[in-house]
Amino acid sequence: MRWLRAFWDSTVGKKAVMAVTGILLVGFVVAHMLGNLQMFIGADAMNRYAAFLKSTGELLWVARAGLLGAAVLHITAAYQLTQLNRAARTDAYAKQVPAASTLASRTMRWGGVLLLTFIVFHIGHFTTGTFHPAFSHTMVYGNVILGFRSPIVSAFYLAAMAALGIHLYHGAWAGFRTLGLAKRSSEPRERRVAQGLALIVWAGFSSIPVAVWLGILN
Repeated sequence: MRWLRAFWDSTVGKKAVMAVTGILLVGFVVAHMLGNLQMFIGADAMNRYAAFLKSTGELLWVARAGLLGAAVLHITAAYQLTQLNRAARTDAYAKQVPAASTLASRTMRWGGVLLLTFIVFHIGHFTTGTFHPAFSHTMVYGNVILGFRSPIVSAFYLAAMAALGIHLYHGAWAGFRTLGLAKRSSEPRERRVAQGLALIVWAGFSSIPVAVWLGILN
């Protein structure tokens, strides 16, 4: 498997891995958001949805393992590319002046760190119940309501969702370019798609803690 090792060791290979794993993770994020939005249908719908996921048994664990693998590859490739970029600069810039970069591209690394921290907390909060004050394995709707009544948790969640939106926007757009799916244009369609996707995901996830605080969900 020398070719696979050579592919991974190359900058192009790492970028391709980031793009493909990013697409897989985006698919999960969108599906996860749609599932979470069942909170607005009611407690029964949300609890049935959670029970259905648990009923899939081994299939659920296979999906989790696949997502974990994709996340590990994505993070590893991102870290190694960062190290390669730093090593390529023999002298540090006296002053960094962004030319064609955007806020999204310049905050990808810090946003990625925030998201990684959030994922660890989120799993412990709503999956294992480690960080939840009154976790129930069956009453998922109640877990969400009680969990978001904490202003600190809600603020952290909203900050992470803002980071996710920015990460999705730049990541999806960069992924299109890396895989050669974006055509040269002054107003590329792929950028508009990435913007729309990022806004929908941000709004979908953020609407739940906001609805809890406004009393729409209780």
